[in-house]
Amino acid sequence: MSFLTTHCARQIYFEDYGRRDEEAQQTLLLIHGWGMNTHCWDPILPALVSMGHRVVLFDHRGCGASSRDFDDMSIGAIAGDVVNLVAELNLQRVIVNGWSLGGAAAVAAASQLGHACVGLVLTGGATPIYTQKEDFPQGGTAADVAATVAAFETDRINFLEGLSHVVCAKDMGVHVTNWLHGLFLQSSPLAGKTLAELAELDQRETLLALNLPILSLFGSEDGFVAPAICRWVGEHHPNARTVEFPGVGHAPFLEESQAYLSALREFLEELG
Repeated sequence: MSFLTTHCARQIYFEDYGRRDEEAQQTLLLIHGWGMNTHCWDPILPALVSMGHRVVLFDHRGCGASSRDFDDMSIGAIAGDVVNLVAELNLQRVIVNGWSLGGAAAVAAASQLGHACVGLVLTGGATPIYTQKEDFPQGGTAADVAATVAAFETDRINFLEGLSHVVCAKDMGVHVTNWLHGLFLQSSPLAGKTLAELAELDQRETLLALNLPILSLFGSEDGFVAPAICRWVGEHHPNARTVEFPGVGHAPFLEESQAYLSALREFLEELG
């Protein structure tokens, strides 16, 4: 098992696949969604590695095999872990792919990585905004986020079991649902601190300032991140494009894995 030791002496778990020599292609760095961990990518990991890229995954603070007792579990801190991991592994050409809340961490990390980051993928990304603002009508409300956090903190087991049923819009079967529930249960009971940040998140300036290609992949029936938010990225960033999967929910890489991989492969090939 591989760990990155943080400045506060706690550890971030990561996995590192594929070629690590100078002839290897760029690195795809995967950031999972809230409450999940690296294993959410397991169903498509073999295909990603077979593309010839180096693939690096890590567990957020408080998730999976990373330390659960971080004082700072913010999106900014998670993004800082990405930056430190890139430096630790001496990665030169990185494409950051963030799912859900991981999308917000990916945007924050990309803004700090500079030329080391050559592309950004948002998979149902909860960015640039998650809740409605006066000049941004898309998304839910801050009250919705607060209620979700309260439900998680007061009835964690049953809340996460219910959540696992609505990640996908397509019927993926009981085994996938149980698997998702098991991944959720590996997160810290204090992970609500990270989720609560989405209520005030506004990354519009940060996202629009990124001078790199962006791919936004999302499902038309996403019940977690409003599809209009994902469309906004393609409509407002000059180097962004979107791929919308009809009838798909919050996890297109699970629900339409082949179509998802095809769109991702095309994007990666364009980046060289």
